Formats: sequence, structure tokens, C-alpha cells
Amino acid sequence: VQLQASGGGLVQAGGSLRLSCAASGLTFSLLSMGWFRQAPGKERESVAAISGSGSSTNTGDSVKGRFTISRDNAKNTVYLQMNSLKPEDTAVYYCAASTTGLVVGVRGAYNYWGQGTLVTVSS
Repeated sequence: VQLQASGGGLVQAGGSLRLSCAASGLTFSLLSMGWFRQAPGKERESVAAISGSGSSTNTGDSVKGRFTISRDNAKNTVYLQMNSLKPEDTAVYYCAASTTGLVVGVRGAYNYWGQGTLVTVSS
């Protein structure tokens, strides 16, 4: 599976960004997908996850109510809509794919990882 994340950039606090992650190599609808992020000097943390059908999602407490994960299986793409961004959201954001079917924020559940896209939120 190859994952290509895009959509990162520089945004002011309170602004919005939408990240995309295009997948290839496996039947996309069979993959649970997740977004993780890693800020400088910090461990990688889970942001959100979504089931293969899109019917089930899991969002981290730090972004709940501001970030939304979704997917378009016809386009083999998963999205992360980020609203009301804060400086503490600054990080490299990674998309990941899991063949386990689990919709969780556990790194070990994910078999494949994209290269990451940088999001910088200025105050």
C-alpha cells in the first residue's frame, strides 16, 4: 500500500485546513484509516480514525469538535478537515492504513504509513 498525504501548510490560529491522503495498492474500502501527528520533541499521537465503510469514526480528545475525518472510497482518499486551528496543532501529520479492521488510535494497529505533511499554525 502506498499512501500520499497532502494539504499541509501555514495557517493562522482560528483558520482551517483539509488534509488528504490518497491510497493505492489494496482495496481501499477494506482498510481502516487513521491520522496521526507528531510535534517536535513529542511522541506521535492519534488524531482520528475511520472504518473501511466510513460508518465508524474515532476522534482524539484534543481535537474533538474541531477535526473531522472522512473518506471517499470511490477516490481511494481519506480526509482530515481541521477547523479552529490552534498553535498547539502544529505538527507533521501522517496518514496510516490498517488491515485489521480496527478503528483505533493505536500505532501498532497500522501496517502502512504515508510520508507526512507539515501543518504550521501561527498565533
